[in-house]
Amino acid sequence: MPRSAVALFRLFALLVLPAAGAGLALAASLYLYLSPKLPSVETLKTVKFQTPLRIYSQDMKLIGEFGEKRRNPIQFEAIPLQFVQAVLAAEDDAFYQHIGVDFTGLLRASVELVSTGRIQSGGSTITMQLARNFFLTREQSFIRKFNEILLALRIEDEISKNEILTLYANKIYLGNRAYGVQAAALTYYGKSISDLDLSQLAMIAGLPKAPSTFNPIINPERALSRRNWILGRMLKLGYISAADYDHALQSPLTAEYHGPQIDYNAPYVAEEARAKAMAILGPDAYINGYSVITTVDSTLQQLADAALRKGLMAYDWRHGYRGPEVRIDNPEDWQNVLANTPVVGQLQPAIVTSVSPEGLSVLTKSLTTELIAAADTSLKNLRQYISENRRKPRVENFSDIFAPGDLVRLAYTEDGLPSLSQLPEAQAALVAVDPSTGAIRAMRGGFDFYQSHFNRVEQAQRQPGSNFKPFIYAAALESGMSPATVINDAPVVFDGDTIEKAWRPQNSSGEFYGPTRLREALYRSRNLVSIRILRQIGIDTALTTLNKFGFDDDSLPRDLSLALGSNATTPLKIAAGYASFANGGYKIEPYLVERIEDLNGEPVYQSTTPVVCPACLSRSTIDSKIGEQNHRTENFEANSAAAEQTNSPTPETARANSRPQAEQILDPQIVYLLDSMLKDVIIRGTGVRAKVLKRSDIAGKTGTTNGPRDAWFSGYNPDLVTTVWLGFRLLEAW
Repeated sequence: MPRSAVALFRLFALLVLPAAGAGLALAASLYLYLSPKLPSVETLKTVKFQTPLRIYSQDMKLIGEFGEKRRNPIQFEAIPLQFVQAVLAAEDDAFYQHIGVDFTGLLRASVELVSTGRIQSGGSTITMQLARNFFLTREQSFIRKFNEILLALRIEDEISKNEILTLYANKIYLGNRAYGVQAAALTYYGKSISDLDLSQLAMIAGLPKAPSTFNPIINPERALSRRNWILGRMLKLGYISAADYDHALQSPLTAEYHGPQIDYNAPYVAEEARAKAMAILGPDAYINGYSVITTVDSTLQQLADAALRKGLMAYDWRHGYRGPEVRIDNPEDWQNVLANTPVVGQLQPAIVTSVSPEGLSVLTKSLTTELIAAADTSLKNLRQYISENRRKPRVENFSDIFAPGDLVRLAYTEDGLPSLSQLPEAQAALVAVDPSTGAIRAMRGGFDFYQSHFNRVEQAQRQPGSNFKPFIYAAALESGMSPATVINDAPVVFDGDTIEKAWRPQNSSGEFYGPTRLREALYRSRNLVSIRILRQIGIDTALTTLNKFGFDDDSLPRDLSLALGSNATTPLKIAAGYASFANGGYKIEPYLVERIEDLNGEPVYQSTTPVVCPACLSRSTIDSKIGEQNHRTENFEANSAAAEQTNSPTPETARANSRPQAEQILDPQIVYLLDSMLKDVIIRGTGVRAKVLKRSDIAGKTGTTNGPRDAWFSGYNPDLVTTVWLGFRLLEAW
């Protein structure tokens, strides 16, 4: 060996080896110092991702989602191979070869630290990124980087490469509240990660480096550039063919924001279920991936929503057009006003641009121009509102009441044609309950949840008027009266301190009809008969019966106005009361949440409310209870045995069998008589319009209060009880 070479080798040994030894000593010292302080990697084996609370209907339709982070954890097998390859190409192409640390990248980072005083490129592998995301901060420091290295080495020792990739794919933040690749696919493309093409997979793979900078919605140009670079890397690494590369490179950017994938939007139901879950689970409800399965049937809910909107809009329109919501004179402001005016109850905002005998030209929220034709029903028979009882004559000249700049509302017909509408001044609520179990099958607490979160089904205390009379009549039948009992429908005056304060109740017609049987008095809703019934049986007797239905003494007036429904109550309580008429005289407790499951599908809560006839849940049992006069226990046992022989078990029946029996609060014979009287309300009384359904199993009762400020209808058949309220605002939350 030449002398010069020997000399150089000795010099290298004298200078480099001591430095290397010092480096190793320093590294060993740091390891001994930091290692005991590092968190346990074992937690990764049982990690729980912060997953939102999801609300489902009974038929497992997603109706609501709550939580700060949008996340849908998936298994490794569900991650497309091309996405794995795209991530490796973008972040760590030697992932399956290294031991968790890329020493070449670390050397590059060390040079940067020495030359600039800070680490810029990082040199992090996917395993190191995983360690940082789970256990460390993003602080740019040597100690944090050393901890990251140590944790990465430990992670590689204890879990497999595929497990590391799965954790990484479910943990990383990818912008727009999306955590994990499945949530990102749903957020940016509205479909599962397994349904994305190569260009879309590469786009998402480009997000971990900088979710804001490479966000395809916020920065489409930079996102496209990042995607194309990743595609080039995939080609270079042999992951894709040249043809795949060319095709993906030419693919347009299709990303746009997609909200949570709600199957059916039922916000009043979702909010009530969320509140129940919070009461049961506490703050963890939002982060542990619980699923709340409600009792709501999505088909019935959809029908209820449509019926409430249609009925409320029809009622409001019958009273006349009240004019534009506002007039914007400057056309330059129209676009901005439309952008900031929300859609309410599916009624779209629009601004009138011109008026002619042919109709109204309007600018819609989507900035398209549409024509509301003069032949459309909304304009053809248009009349202006004066009061709840008066309207102006039919409009002959549209220019008399419309002008450019008017902000109006559009409803669309089934044919997709625009029709003039307006936001109702009244409000409404609807609730439908299973009379055998108390399960709420549909619930809508107002015209539009986003206009008002106030749930009138459970929160609005309103006077039920004549809708309350069946409960008074139940007390009368319990006191020995019958449907054939005759009561005089004649004027009565209750003295006050002055003649002005005297109470002179009247029938809605203002007339009096003399001696009247109870049956007719109920189906024709005679007020004077109801008052005399209450006076005859006594208020205390009536209160005893009303308490059985769940009406508290504190909410009930101790005077004869009680016979006319002067007390305040909620639609839900009324529906629960009517359920006793439908189920043979049992008291049920309405409930919305059937069960709550954890992320693994294991139940953490199950409703235990009482049910009617838990052994069978069959209507035949209820009918036989009403018709027969056998002893209650003998009757129940006989029908339970028959039901067990004829009914095949279902999950719902099995759950019901484990729940307590509902309390019987009315004699079946009384329920039978009252049910017959309430059927007459439909056949020949105030609810005769329901005959259009051509059904013989429907019973119910109407109700109004002075003004009228409130209007009610509660109806039922053996399988469903529904209460609907419509009214105007009082000095209460609205």
